Amino acid sequence: QVQLVESGGGLVQPGGSLRLSCAASGFSLDYYNVGWFRQAPGKEREGVSCISKSDGGTYYAEAVKGRFTISRDNAKNTVYLQMISMKPEDTAVYYCAAMKWGSSCFPPAISAVDYWGKGTLVTVTS
Repeated sequence: QVQLVESGGGLVQPGGSLRLSCAASGFSLDYYNVGWFRQAPGKEREGVSCISKSDGGTYYAEAVKGRFTISRDNAKNTVYLQMISMKPEDTAVYYCAAMKWGSSCFPPAISAVDYWGKGTLVTVTS
């Protein structure tokens, strides 16, 4: 059974940090570009980061550049999103996604997602 499971979300104060994990089962992330998307209340889902399967190249949306870092551990079949200097506007449900074969990571497109996780809620508030 193909599955992506996010974890690591929670409540954090402005300026704080969280690390999200995206663990895959039933398939290997080695063969996929993997993206992180988020959806804030009342807003559309947006791509925030992506990591390429080929050379590990990374993409970040302007809103998170310099604060978020995406990485992958193929041995653990897991992709991570390290978030620092967090802001209230980072509050959202965060989803990881395995991108369709041949799709670009720059930027990741919702229409190019092959598999979605169910999401993990991140709340940034004082």
